[in-house]
Amino acid sequence: MSNVIECMGVEKTYYDGNRELRILRGVDLDVAEGEILAISGPSGVGKSTLLHIMGTLDRPTGGEVLFRGSPLSKMGRNGVNRIRNRDIGFVFQFYHLLPEFTALENVMMPAICKGAPKGASRAHSLELLEKVGLQDRVTHKPGQLSGGEQQRVAIARALFNNPSVVLADEPTGNLDERTGQGIVDLLWSLHDSDGITLVIVTHDTGLAQNANRWAHLHEGKAELRKT
Repeated sequence: MSNVIECMGVEKTYYDGNRELRILRGVDLDVAEGEILAISGPSGVGKSTLLHIMGTLDRPTGGEVLFRGSPLSKMGRNGVNRIRNRDIGFVFQFYHLLPEFTALENVMMPAICKGAPKGASRAHSLELLEKVGLQDRVTHKPGQLSGGEQQRVAIARALFNNPSVVLADEPTGNLDERTGQGIVDLLWSLHDSDGITLVIVTHDTGLAQNANRWAHLHEGKAELRKT
C-alpha cells in the first residue's frame, strides 16, 4: 500500500522574542492510502501543528513532507495550493461555519469562492448534506443547528472537492459523548464507502484505539502504539 503523506524528520520551532520554543523535534510518520490514522498526545504537544503541516496549512522549520512521493518544499505556491484544494479536506473542532449563511450555502462556499457554476454546485452540496444526514436542514443557519449538526455541515463542506484525504482536528472535542460518537460513526462510514484516507487528532484514546494505526506525540516525536 502506497503512502499519501510522509513526514520525514519534521521539526517546528516558534520564537517569542529571544525565547525558542521547539514543538516538533523530528517527527517521522507516514499515512498510507485508505487508512485511518489517529494522532494523540497532551495539550500543547503539537498535534494540531503537525496536522496543519501535513495539510500544507503550515510549513515545517526542518525536515520534509512528501505528498504522494513529491516533496512539498520543492513545489511552488501554486502546486501546494492545488494539493490543498484538490486532495485535502479539513474538519476542525469549532466548525468554522459562516453564521449568516445557510447549511447549503456553507457547503457551497468552496465553489462560491472559486466562482463555479451555481447549479451544479448546489446539486452537489445537496447530495453531500444528504450523505451526512442533513437533507432536512439545508435552509437552517448555524445558529439554528445543534453542535453535532454543525459538525456534519463542516464535514460535508470538507468533502465538496472530493478529497482523497480528510484531516480532522479534534472533530468531537466540542461535543458531548453521544453526539461525538455519531460524528465518529459518520467519518468511519465515509471511509468505508468512499475509501477516504482519514487522519484524526484526538484526546479520546477509545477513538484512537479504533483507528488502523495510532501515533502518540511525546516530547516532539511520534511513537506508534498498538490499536
